[in-house]
Amino acid sequence: MSLPSYFLVDLPEGAPLTPQLVADACHTLRRNRELYLAHRTTSQLIGLLAELGRNWLQPDDPFRQRALQEGPAHTGFSRATLERGLDAFFGGLTESNLRRLLRQDLGEESVLDAFQPAPEPSRRVRALGPRLLVQVAAGNLPDPTLLSIILGLLVRSAQFVKCASEGSFLPRLFGHSLRALDPKLAACLELAVWPGGRQDLEDVLLREGDCVVVTGEDATVASVRARTPVTTRFLGYGHRVSFGFIAAGVLHELSLETLADRAAADVTAWDQWGCLSPHLFYVQTGADQQFPSQFAAALAAALERWETRQPRGPLRPERAALIAARRDLYAVRAACGGTTRIWNSAGSTAWTVVYEEEPDFQLSCLDRFVYVKPVTSLARALQAAEPVRLHVSTVGLAAPAAQQAALAEELAAWGVRRICPLGQMQRPPLTWHHDGRPALGDLVTWIDWECEAPTGQTSAGPPSG
Repeated sequence: MSLPSYFLVDLPEGAPLTPQLVADACHTLRRNRELYLAHRTTSQLIGLLAELGRNWLQPDDPFRQRALQEGPAHTGFSRATLERGLDAFFGGLTESNLRRLLRQDLGEESVLDAFQPAPEPSRRVRALGPRLLVQVAAGNLPDPTLLSIILGLLVRSAQFVKCASEGSFLPRLFGHSLRALDPKLAACLELAVWPGGRQDLEDVLLREGDCVVVTGEDATVASVRARTPVTTRFLGYGHRVSFGFIAAGVLHELSLETLADRAAADVTAWDQWGCLSPHLFYVQTGADQQFPSQFAAALAAALERWETRQPRGPLRPERAALIAARRDLYAVRAACGGTTRIWNSAGSTAWTVVYEEEPDFQLSCLDRFVYVKPVTSLARALQAAEPVRLHVSTVGLAAPAAQQAALAEELAAWGVRRICPLGQMQRPPLTWHHDGRPALGDLVTWIDWECEAPTGQTSAGPPSG
C-alpha cells in the first residue's frame, strides 16, 4: 500500500518547507474547518472516531498491517510491542469512553453543539474549541500525539501537528487512515516534520494558532512557550517520571509470580520509553526482610518470559553501550558487598534488574532497565523520591485492599497525579487527567449567555464587584 502525497509530512525528504507554505497551510485548515468540521454534531464525530478505532483493531486493516510490518524499522519497537501498544490505545477508543470523557470534562456533550441550560433559569452555556490548534509533538511514543488529534477533532478544531523527526511514522499512518474513512475531515488536519532549529517555520505556526499544545522535554516546552504570543492559549506537557510501590502484605492477596508479571508488563510496555513507565519499584519490607530481593529475582524471571513473547526492539550502538556500561558499574558494586545485586539477560541487553538497598530515586536508562529498592514505608519511599516530586506522573500500586485508600491519599497529598494498579501504568483510560488537568476541558472556551429573564422571574444575582 502506497500513501499519496496528501500531508506535508508526505513530501520527499529534503523537499523545501518555507514560512509561506506553513502560513498557507494554516489558512487552508481554517477554511476547511468552516466547510467540513465546524457544523458536525458531537454524536457524528464520536461515531466516526469509534469507527476509526475499530478499523485499527482489525487484523486485515491496511494501515495496521503497514504499521506492524514497517513500524519496527521506523520506530525501534518490535512488532509485538507495537501490536500490544496499538491494541491498548485503539481498544479504548470507543463510543462509550468518548462520551464518558465529554461528560467528565464538559458536563454534557451537547455543550459543543449549542447553548445549553445552566443551573440558573436565565443563563445558558456553550463550549467552543479553538479554530486552529497547533501541536508540537514528542517523538518517544505515538499515543500522546494520536490522542491529541482525537481531542482536537472532538472540539471541532482544525489542527497543524508538527511531528518529531523520529516520531512521524504512526501519526502519518493515522492521518491517512482518517482520510480513507472521511476525506473531508482529514482536510482539517495537517501533519509536518522538519529538523529542529527551524525557528522561521515555528514562529509562523505559533502566530497562526489559537491554541498551542507542546509535549516534550522541559526545555522544549519552555522555548516554545517563550515564543508563543501572550494572547494564545498555551498547554505544555513536560518531562515526567513514574515508579511503582509494593506494600508489605500484598502476597496475602497475590502470588509473587503474578506480582512480578504485572510489574514486568509495565516495564516492557513501549520498552519503558513512556512518561508513565516505571524507573524503579519501591518494595516495603515489613516483617519479611527478604521480600524486596525475592521480588527483584521474580521480576528478572518475568522479564525473561516477556522477552520471549514480546522482545525488545533493537538498539542503536550508543544505547546498547550505555546499558552495558551501567551494568558493569552495578556488577562491580555487587561484587564488593551484599547491598547490591544484578540480574540481566544473557548475551544481550534485552533487560536488566538492579536491586539496591540505597533508597534514593534513580533514573533508569530505559529499554527495560529497572531498579528495585527496599523501604520501610511509603513515607520513606516518598522522602527518597523528593528530588523528582514535581516531575512524577504515575505510581503503580500493589497493596492489600484494606490499605489502598490510605496509601492513595498519602500519594495524592505528596503530589502524585495518577495512581493505578501495577500492570496498568502505561494503559491510562481515555478519561484520565493528563498531568492532573482535564485534557479536553483545557482546550475549550466557555461562553456564558445571560438571557432575558421570563416575565415574573428575576435574574438578579450578587453584585459583580
